Formats: sequence, structure tokens, C-alpha cells
Amino acid sequence: MRTARFTDPTGYTRSGILTDDGIETTGRTYDREDVDLLAPTEPTKIVCQAGGYMDHREESGFEDRPERPELFLKTPNCVLGPGDPIELPPGRDSVEFEAEFGIVIGAQCRGVSEEAAMDVVAGYTCVNDVSNRDDQGEERNWVRGKAFDASLPMGPVVATPDEVPEDASLTLSLNGETRQETTREHMIFSVPELVADVSELLTLEPGDVIATGTPYGPDELSDGDTVEVEFEGVGTLENPVISR
Repeated sequence: MRTARFTDPTGYTRSGILTDDGIETTGRTYDREDVDLLAPTEPTKIVCQAGGYMDHREESGFEDRPERPELFLKTPNCVLGPGDPIELPPGRDSVEFEAEFGIVIGAQCRGVSEEAAMDVVAGYTCVNDVSNRDDQGEERNWVRGKAFDASLPMGPVVATPDEVPEDASLTLSLNGETRQETTREHMIFSVPELVADVSELLTLEPGDVIATGTPYGPDELSDGDTVEVEFEGVGTLENPVISR
């Protein structure tokens, strides 16, 4: 099942099931062309993993496998929906894309074991962890580098775990050219491991997202670009890029 959030032709926000015929809600099916998709969840926080794939760690100068996930936070102001423009922050020269998939939490939880982790996972979505390298390199906490407005496009839907293969592919295309490509099998930490680790000290709320990290190949975005993140079983998240 793939769940979408959208505004209907009257401007009312709704949720429904994405099918081949459109988006089904109680008693009605909306055509995709008649609605505006929103980010598929409204998280209270987004917990992000840095260096979730060894190839990206190695290109960043880290050769050792981490003993535990390395985490940082993005906040709700970062969230952007499908089709909404990524606004490049002014005065920054190096703003990069990072294709990731997000784990969407379905129930309030803390201290979840690996064995029970999937019980609190509602599904998966596509994520683009847009990163301001100018400031990231100058900070220890990455607030300017990672948590600026509209720096986390998400969508287009939340797909339940049964829709997403264990070896699901993750790709990013920039202006139609594939720039990042990997599969879930190459992640350093599994989904249950990430949920267990994050929930050890943080209470996770329904709708919260764990962004799982990016593979090799993040690169710069420019005004006029179009960036697409595709995660097998979820779909494609597409966003234009503009300068403020």
C-alpha cells in the first residue's frame, strides 16, 4: 500500500491510497492531475544517519566501519513536498544533493529492540538530504549546513514495507543523468538496527522519519536543475532547483 497526502481542488488537505486509477479516499478517487501532492508525513523530527554506506564514507575520507550509526537532526522547517522547489541558500557556493530513503515511524516508541523494530515502522519514502557544504565544514553541529529551510524533500508516498524489496534500488538523477545508484543491501546498518539505535534515547513519534544516509556521489546543485530520487517500491521524488 502507498499512502499519499495531498490538497484537493478545494484546497483541503487529505490522505489517500495511491492506485493506478488515482488517489482513493473514503467514497472518492481523485485524479493525480487534479491534486497537489504534499510531503507524505508531518514529522516532529527527522533523525539522519551520516555515512550510511561505506563507499560514501570512503570518498569522505573515513575508511573504518563505524561501531554505531552517526546521527544528526533535521527539523520540520526542512521538509519539502514533491514538485516543490529546492531554494539554494544565498551566498553559498556548494549545496549538494544526497539521495536517501526514509524510514517512517508508525507508533510512538522508545527503547525498541531490533527484533521488534519493524512493528513500529509504517513504511518508507524517498528523501533528498540537501546539504550546504560551505557551512557544514565550519560547524560541529551542522545546523546551518543541514537544517536550513526546505532542505529535505520527501515523497511522493509512504510505501508499506511489503512493497519494498530487501534489495531495493536507490538512484538519483540530475537533469536526467544518473548520478547516484545503490541498493539497500549495501547499507552499513539495517533498518531494524537503525530503529533500535535511534530509539534507545529518543522517543519517536508517528510520522517521524529516520533518513538512512547516502551512497557515493553527492554533488552540487545549480539554479534551474531538476533532481529526482527514486526508491524501488516507493516511486520517484522530483524537485526543481531555484536560487533565492
